Order: sequence, then structure tokens, then C-alpha cells
Amino acid sequence: MLRNFLLSWVVVAVAFAITAWLLGGVSVSGGIRGYLWISLLFGIINAIVGTILRILSLPFIILTLGLVLVLINAVVLAITDSLTGDLTINSFFWDAIWAAIVLSIATIAVGWVVRGAARTAS
Repeated sequence: MLRNFLLSWVVVAVAFAITAWLLGGVSVSGGIRGYLWISLLFGIINAIVGTILRILSLPFIILTLGLVLVLINAVVLAITDSLTGDLTINSFFWDAIWAAIVLSIATIAVGWVVRGAARTAS
């Protein structure tokens, strides 16, 4: 259980690094510690605020076939940006929305690679 939590935490931190590398409007300061801090804070905010927003917007999620989830992730990223000085997102509309998309794709891709490597090592 703790191993899965730590693995997910590192996967999201690497996904933030990929997102900051790919998008010019997103930057992270603080080195590795900054990436780990942002991924932890993002996970906590996503678990609390993101869940509430997903429940409240469930009809819109169904109506738009899940496209509203990108906006919810962008809002969670904007909240994370406002709570820490290590993450900087220049504008909500384009940078946060693109960051939400890239972060989701990067998290899935890095998760597949890490979990695949962990399975072959066992």
C-alpha cells in the first residue's frame, strides 16, 4: 500500500516535470523537492476539491462525455498554483487547460512505463 502511494507520487512528479518541459506557460521551481511538493499538494487538492467538483458537475460530465473533466483538472491546477510558489501557470485559459491535458497524458504514459518495469523486475 505504501509502495503504491510512493510510486504514484513519483509518477505524478515526473508527469509534472514533463508538463513543465513541454509547455512554456508552466514552470516549476525548487528542483526535485519542488516537483515532489507540487505533486503531493496537487494530489491532496485533487482528492478533496476535485472530488467535490466532479460530484457537483456530474450531469455536465455526462452531457459533454467527459470534456468537463479537463476544466476541473485545470481548476485544480490553478488552485495548486495559487497555494504554492513552486508552480507557476501563466494564464488559466490556455496554459492551465493544456497543462491539464498534458499532465493527464504524461501521468498515464509514465505510469504504464513504471508499472511495466516493476512487473518485469518482480
